[in-house]
Amino acid sequence: MEGPLANDRQVAFEALYADMEQEHLYPLWKALGTMVTPVPRGGGTGVKWRFSDIRRHLMRAGDLISAEEAERRVLILENPQLPGSRGITTSLYAGLQLILPGEVAPCHRHSQSALRFVLEGEGAFTAVDGEKAFMHEFDLILTPGWQWHDHANPSSRPMIWLDGLDVQTVKTFDASFAEKMGEASHPETVPTGDNVLRYGRNLRPMRGTSAERRPRALPLFYYPYAQWRESLDRLARSDEPDPHFGFALEFTNPADGGSIMPTMSAHVRLMPRGFAAAPRRASDATVFVVVEGHGSARVGDMELTLSGSDIFVVPAWHRLTLTANSDLVLFGYSDRAAQEKLGLFREARGD
Repeated sequence: MEGPLANDRQVAFEALYADMEQEHLYPLWKALGTMVTPVPRGGGTGVKWRFSDIRRHLMRAGDLISAEEAERRVLILENPQLPGSRGITTSLYAGLQLILPGEVAPCHRHSQSALRFVLEGEGAFTAVDGEKAFMHEFDLILTPGWQWHDHANPSSRPMIWLDGLDVQTVKTFDASFAEKMGEASHPETVPTGDNVLRYGRNLRPMRGTSAERRPRALPLFYYPYAQWRESLDRLARSDEPDPHFGFALEFTNPADGGSIMPTMSAHVRLMPRGFAAAPRRASDATVFVVVEGHGSARVGDMELTLSGSDIFVVPAWHRLTLTANSDLVLFGYSDRAAQEKLGLFREARGD
């Protein structure tokens, strides 16, 4: 409604609102503009965290609390424009987890789907339903919702990885369940490496046979760096870069060719030295990790310098422009999978 109201009409409206409030009613005409917006409001802001800063605080925490005491020794990356939310965006969670030599993060499961992107160390493992995946830097390991998982570090070095979860999405639906196994580690069910051999070569066990041991909808949970990096290089040698992405590959679920998990997508991209990506914006919020090289990212009106293992976030509908000062390799995960299932995803390329 526009313009001032006559005194008697204003009094009548105030009386109406006061009476409605007693019945837990609210007038849509006062809220419509904030509920149905012309474009996404872009919850949060573009922001970067330096890995060296997070690592320093993680190691201090490692001196004070064990992985067993904490259950998960993790520092949350909270968007400064979303205080108290514990989210890096309105739909995604990000944290860095530390496992010291000899430690075990106890076995549990929960509704939330999670990915682990390794940032430092080698030789620790994540076990999913009793199958170990030994970690190397920049490996991607999934722990899909409601699958038992634990972490352990038999190596002599600290292990640090990025945890990416759909915590905020699950919270929206108020659909969180969690359970502890009661044992530190799940009994080993198959030899290490079985997952990739059984599901990672464009093959799968014949349906209905006893070899079909993993959940049919989400069989593969290990995506080694050595494999995805080689594929990215081969693409760069045989193709021309996309003007917005450079050379980009999406991690897929071999069961259906879709996203790695129902709520989250993940990809890697390579931008050759001197490449300046054309501007793009999308409705999915994305968290990035700098795997190799250095450059810059313009997120909305914010300019970010990028170097090894930096983590930065691009909230929904923020214009992103990337520039590579050297060959620049990025890993990213987003809520695109959930948006596409709900018919919500949109993008705009160019200014």
